[in-house]
Amino acid sequence: MARPAELPSTATPPGGAVLVVVTGAGVLAAAGHFTLAFADSTIEQPGLLAALASWITLPYIMAGLVAWRRRPESRLGPLMVTAGFLSFASFLGWSSNDIVFTLGMVCDFLPPVVFLHVFLAFPTGRLRSRTERLVVASAYIAAGLSLVRLGLGAEAPRNVLAVADQPAAAEWLLVFQLLTLSATSLAGIAVLLARRRRVGRPLRPMMGYLVDSFALGLLMIALLLVAGLLDWSIAQPIRLATFAVMGVAPIVFLAGLLHARLARGSLATLIVELGVNPPPDQLRDAVARALRDPSVAVAYWLPEFDSYADADGHEIALDVRPGRGRTPIERDARPVAVLMHDAALEDEPELLSSVATAVGMAIENARLQVELRARVEELRGSRIRILEAGQQERRRLERDLHDGAQQRLVALSLELAKLEERVGDDPELRTLVTTAADEVATSLVDLRDLARGIHPAIVTDHGLMVAVESLATRATLPVQVVGSVAVRLPEAVEMAAFFFVSETLTNIAKHAQATSATVTLAHEGGALHVEVSDDGIGGATTSRGTGLRGLADRVEALGGRVRVVSRAGQGTSVTAEIPCVP
Repeated sequence: MARPAELPSTATPPGGAVLVVVTGAGVLAAAGHFTLAFADSTIEQPGLLAALASWITLPYIMAGLVAWRRRPESRLGPLMVTAGFLSFASFLGWSSNDIVFTLGMVCDFLPPVVFLHVFLAFPTGRLRSRTERLVVASAYIAAGLSLVRLGLGAEAPRNVLAVADQPAAAEWLLVFQLLTLSATSLAGIAVLLARRRRVGRPLRPMMGYLVDSFALGLLMIALLLVAGLLDWSIAQPIRLATFAVMGVAPIVFLAGLLHARLARGSLATLIVELGVNPPPDQLRDAVARALRDPSVAVAYWLPEFDSYADADGHEIALDVRPGRGRTPIERDARPVAVLMHDAALEDEPELLSSVATAVGMAIENARLQVELRARVEELRGSRIRILEAGQQERRRLERDLHDGAQQRLVALSLELAKLEERVGDDPELRTLVTTAADEVATSLVDLRDLARGIHPAIVTDHGLMVAVESLATRATLPVQVVGSVAVRLPEAVEMAAFFFVSETLTNIAKHAQATSATVTLAHEGGALHVEVSDDGIGGATTSRGTGLRGLADRVEALGGRVRVVSRAGQGTSVTAEIPCVP
């Protein structure tokens, strides 16, 4: 079973009666805009203003109801509904009734504050940082000062809350409100931009459009407030443009919800795709399509390695970058994988849970494939470590032979030469000394050949080309060296290539009945290419004990490959390709 990113909520979604009542109230509010606008003869373009007012009110109420129904544990839905009704309340200032008019004046600055609250609290309905709480609280306080301003006699004589006649103080308080609310709107834009810079643009395009509409809405609110402060001649066009922009955000929000619903509709396709036990790469692609998130990654839990691995079996750490979410997947109460995705998907827990459950039923096969790849990767690493350890041991043995037994034989040879000078004319003794000296010389040659076979110091000291040319010179048949390697390669690569050439030439001399051989070297494409060919009888294979299998093992341990082309009577060509980078 899949474990969602968040604990399930015990909150209860609004019942049918609540939805009907709130929807009906929203429709009545929209109708009220037209009634109030056409009843006020001082309003220019009443139809347009009423339509734009309804364009703000109804979408926020409807979108809020949908969000409330889908995620009752989130405060965003009720907050959006509240924003819609407060938007209607602010237009009560069009009423000819003094009490209703005063109520509209009380609510006049509340809609932009609640919109700011909605934008910064998206998608959970909760403000996440101290800065966000400070900005929103300042805006609410500034909007609340309307009560004080009305008490000082603003909007007289229709204001029923007036208890004093201080028009100058009321005017200064209005200026303070406009400046403060403009500043908080701009601060809200700064918060959104900082959030974007911190987490990056959302990978789901609809989420990016929604956040962009938030920032544009706050900018228009700030412009409208400043226009009211300066009494610009273009205040009315800005007001109309602001109304038009403010209704965009809930529309984009509803489009995002529809997009998510369509994504849930793709679960059937996902289940069909997973039913055929797809390999890890195809499983990831199927999940990405179902979630409509191209950034999805799947990390598989490998108990034997006590770590997570990607589809290729390489160990990976879980993604903890900002803007990224994780959904664990379990089977039989044990972890099997983790989905890493765009954090915006956490606002769609039903979709995540459904996809995770579907994946959980089919992921075992993919996890076993990943585990197999991890074992292969571990085996390859072990082979390389064994090869490196063997190479170190060969180097040590070669050094010990050179500094120990070889030096002693050289010293013994010198002593025998001195003894030969002192034996005088005794032919029998001279013969014995000469024979001993020859045996020492032969032993020294054999020891040097043995040391060279254990670890070819010529490769370490002079490079691969010099070492290969030395092999060609010492070979028992004519060998031509073609091509060149102009740079020094990693020692493991040079050693593998040297032994490849050495063993192949030995096999040619023993089995091929060839009259000549050619060694071709090339370093290109990040790999060393070595080919050894002859004009012998052919018929060589890596499976019949000719020594080629051991060569292939050495090359393959470095991630390379060996290819043998050998037809009877047409000679043999053995090619090795060895990567020169990890």
